[in-house]
Amino acid sequence: MTTAICAWLRRQGVAVAPFKAQNMSNNSYPCAGGGEIGRAQVAQAEACGLEPEPAMNPILLKPNGTGGSQVVVNGRVWKTLPARGYYEYADELRTHVMKAYQDLASRFDVIIIEGAGSVSELNLRNVDLVNLGLVTRLRAPWLLVADIERGGVFASVLGTIGLLTPDERTLLRGFAINKFRGDLSLFDGGVSILEQRSGAHCFGVFPYANDISIDAEDSLALRTDAQSPAPPGARVAIVRFPSLSNATDFRLLTWANWVTRPPSIDYDVVILPGSKQTAVDLAWLRDVGLADWVLQQHQRGAKVIGVCGGFQMLGRTIADPLGVESKTSTARGLGLLPIDTTMAADKTTQVRTATTRGGVPFAAYEIHMGVTSIDAGVEPFARLDDGRAEGACVGKVSGTYLHGALEHADVCSELLGVPVAPGAAKREQYERLADWFEQHGRGLEQLGLV
Repeated sequence: MTTAICAWLRRQGVAVAPFKAQNMSNNSYPCAGGGEIGRAQVAQAEACGLEPEPAMNPILLKPNGTGGSQVVVNGRVWKTLPARGYYEYADELRTHVMKAYQDLASRFDVIIIEGAGSVSELNLRNVDLVNLGLVTRLRAPWLLVADIERGGVFASVLGTIGLLTPDERTLLRGFAINKFRGDLSLFDGGVSILEQRSGAHCFGVFPYANDISIDAEDSLALRTDAQSPAPPGARVAIVRFPSLSNATDFRLLTWANWVTRPPSIDYDVVILPGSKQTAVDLAWLRDVGLADWVLQQHQRGAKVIGVCGGFQMLGRTIADPLGVESKTSTARGLGLLPIDTTMAADKTTQVRTATTRGGVPFAAYEIHMGVTSIDAGVEPFARLDDGRAEGACVGKVSGTYLHGALEHADVCSELLGVPVAPGAAKREQYERLADWFEQHGRGLEQLGLV
């Protein structure tokens, strides 16, 4: 919804920018000017026709699977904290949030702010950085968006509005119902009931749009089943790690199956994606039997591809002497590539351009903590534009730190050995989102944005 509003305002010539004070996701992206932010704000920036920047998402929480998160502030790693420890820094973090917002507000006419989770978390009100605590500080009008697909939409809307303070209620402009499946007119009576009981305006009932595709915010939105038939000779299995990161790398592989246990069938290609906790996910890979399965698939002739954390796992060893990602000081890799990795305190976040061994140019990015040494004479995955070798290839095993490489159809075609169609252009998807918002919105002028 936030992305749709951004695209709709841009179409009307409004200078608009997105803002999410605090995001929680392991899907991130490095900004060209430095620093990383959540992929959702990247999509929103693209919908606004802007280059993503850290001010659009000043706090990014990257869960580490142990109840805590790596905290990224203004695009840079700040601390790794447990949930309770994080809230102890609420006042300090709020200062960063307000500075980032003021920076954007000084340069754009409209800022579209996305909340996070529920606005009715009464136990977190005193430490809220991203929802109504921010709204009331900024005196910003706000819109409640209810997801009808999850059920309980009447209780959600009426309960949320009933729990508002007078100050929060004064700033509420109304609500919208999102992800409705079927005949929209069937909910006309529901709209009347909600408007009557809440005293708030309904800005529209918006249908579930299966035909519009934008980058997923996190792995919760990931479709794990194949969406199309596999091309002959290119059946793809992607391992879904517990700490999976940057699943957007594989959006073109619509026929891939995501696996969490050894499948009963063989595959032509096995992919190990990125991981927020490489050593921990590597241990999980062994515990569930997938490590042996990957090796068996390799022995029977399958291609094995590793990206970022998956690349590290394909090597001989992963050392973490500083405890950057886990308490495991040294882990034994799968041994499919002659490489060794050491986790470092400094994080690499870099936009890259490169060329594959077959001569395909592509844009990509790096986000990782590890430093990897590769044995001399090993064929690289690609060459960076400055001529340096990147990644490693030995036989049918390939590994790379370059997130986004497989978002290029020609790179996929070269790696998989079959034609891969490019996905729908992002600009087209944002235009369709703007159409969707305009077509199904009611009384949008009451939002006061144009």
